[in-house]
Amino acid sequence: MKVLMVLTSHDELGDTGHKTGFWLEELAAPYYAFIDKGVEIVLASPKGGLPPLDPTSDKEDFQTDSTRRFTADEQAQALLANTHKLASINVAEYDAVFYPGGHGPLWDLTNDKDSIALIEACYKTDKLLGLVCHAPGVLKYPKKPDGSPLVAGKNVTGFTNGEEEAVQLTNVVPFLVEDMLQQNGATYSKGEDWHPYAVVDGKLITGQNPASSELVAEKMLALLS
Repeated sequence: MKVLMVLTSHDELGDTGHKTGFWLEELAAPYYAFIDKGVEIVLASPKGGLPPLDPTSDKEDFQTDSTRRFTADEQAQALLANTHKLASINVAEYDAVFYPGGHGPLWDLTNDKDSIALIEACYKTDKLLGLVCHAPGVLKYPKKPDGSPLVAGKNVTGFTNGEEEAVQLTNVVPFLVEDMLQQNGATYSKGEDWHPYAVVDGKLITGQNPASSELVAEKMLALLS
């Protein structure tokens, strides 16, 4: 089996002067959930090459067994340093697609034409699509063949308004994931802030926060097998 993981190339946290990017746990936890089951992983990003890591996610407070393993894993680090350009990806070559979050995707992947086309292709070909934390934000613009929002009528979750408030970025992000999903006609649900919570609706699997990353991967693996 072969899974594509799509990472952000965006590193500016609005106009705060701070850096953002992808969230380490949201890449590392699913990466090993897949790798340890013999799944081949390919990494892609809009610009290709080394994607920006959210520096906060690299702090000691946010380290897990998976993040420490990933940081020390030469093969994983080589993959990360050489992500494929998203425009070069043929989704037909993959069994599933997974989007880690971090705040970065809200700025670039949400509006990226290649990402939008990739997600729409997943929907049309009934391919498994997993997204965690802020990554469900990239579902803002993809449409169904009839022109309606892809998430309309779908059961989903994603980073909560309460969690965004807790990290004090409500007025920095371009939009709130929870609000956007509901505005696009999705049936949004959530668990407790910062606790693992994931929702499966057909081939669409969404997770609420970093703690939900591995859970999303496990639910994807169950459907793949």
